[in-house]
Order: sequence, then C-alpha cells, then structure tokens
Amino acid sequence: MSLKFLPSESMPREKLLARGPQSLSDAELLAIFLRTGTRGMNVIELADFLLREFGSLRALFSARKDHFCCHKGLGEVKYVQLQAVLEMTQRYLGEALRRGEALTSPQHTKLYLSSVLRDRQREAFYILFLDNQNRVIQDEILFEGTIDAASVYPREVVKRALHHNAAALILAHNHPSGVAEPSQADRRITRRLADALALVDIRVLDHFVVGDGEVVSFAERGWL
Repeated sequence: MSLKFLPSESMPREKLLARGPQSLSDAELLAIFLRTGTRGMNVIELADFLLREFGSLRALFSARKDHFCCHKGLGEVKYVQLQAVLEMTQRYLGEALRRGEALTSPQHTKLYLSSVLRDRQREAFYILFLDNQNRVIQDEILFEGTIDAASVYPREVVKRALHHNAAALILAHNHPSGVAEPSQADRRITRRLADALALVDIRVLDHFVVGDGEVVSFAERGWL
C-alpha cells in the first residue's frame, strides 16, 4: 500500500511532529530513519519486515556490517548513517555527564554506561574519573578481558586516578552473559579498589554492573 493513501496523522513524520517521538512504534521510528521503501513495500512495511527479520531494534542496531547490508532496503550507506546516529547518541549522553549529571541523574548515568558497555562481547572495566565537585574529568576503559572475566589491578586504577587528578571514581563493567547480578568476585574487587584508593584520599562513589536489560548499582544496594 502506498503511503499517499494513509491519513496524514498515520504518517510517522507527521505523527512525531504532532504527538512527539514517544508516540511512535519501533517500526515508525525506523521508517523515519529509512526514509524510503522498496519495490512492493512502502517504508512502514519495510521497517516492520526488518524488525521481524532482526528480532528487535537493538539487534538491528548492533548487527555486523555484512549481516546488516545483506538485507532488503539496507546497504552500506544506511549502515554508515546508522553508525553515525548511534555515535552521536553516545556522545550526547557523554557530554551530559561531563556537564555534571553523573550523580544528579543516576538513570542518565546508567543509560550512558549501558550504551558504552552492553553490547560488548568481552568483559570491559570502565571508569569515570570525577573532580571534587563530582563532575566527570575523563572516562576510559582501563581493562578488557575474556568472555567472562577481566583482570583488574588496583595499582593501575590508582595510577590512572592520580594521573587525572581525580577526587572520586565511578566504576562500571559489563557481564557479556547478559545477567547484571554482581558476583562475589565483583564485590571483592570493588572492596580492594575502594581500600587502595582510600589510601590516596580518592573515593569510590559507585560501581555499576551492566547486563542485557538491567544495570545494577552497588551504591543502591548499600554495598558502598
């Protein structure tokens, strides 16, 4: 069915302008990104088809280039556009943290950390270095490990914290298994890091564990 036969309020772009982006379905949002359909499919039908093929927006967004480009209506140009959109989103979230929202907006912090860590196939240990007003100075992945473990060395964490002249840290790492529940090993290394950093008057404010659909905060659990 051609889009010209749809009522204007059903068109994704017009619907977004009238009701806001939150009113759109996944297929409608994807249709705006795709812009055009293919022979025999309007853009909304194509978007719905692609979501069924990939299984979800997230699966489509995280697909490898070769897998993404072999699907109808997609290709290298769309892949490049998508990667640019995803990178802009991550940079926007990062800039917001650097304006001082790392602690005043825990949900924003979780969203940013999830965007950085959730889809990694190997475990990565990530640190936000904060100044004495809890504003982000720098962020970096300090350790990267195998599929199920990363070797975290307190000495290296202390060295990087002193290098950035940090007053406090927020720690984070992902669980490639998708299960965000912290392990006993996670709790032990957090305590070791907190103790080592305390010797140089640097505080650990939180440790987030990023899973597939959840981010667990040590501070919210009362563990820090």
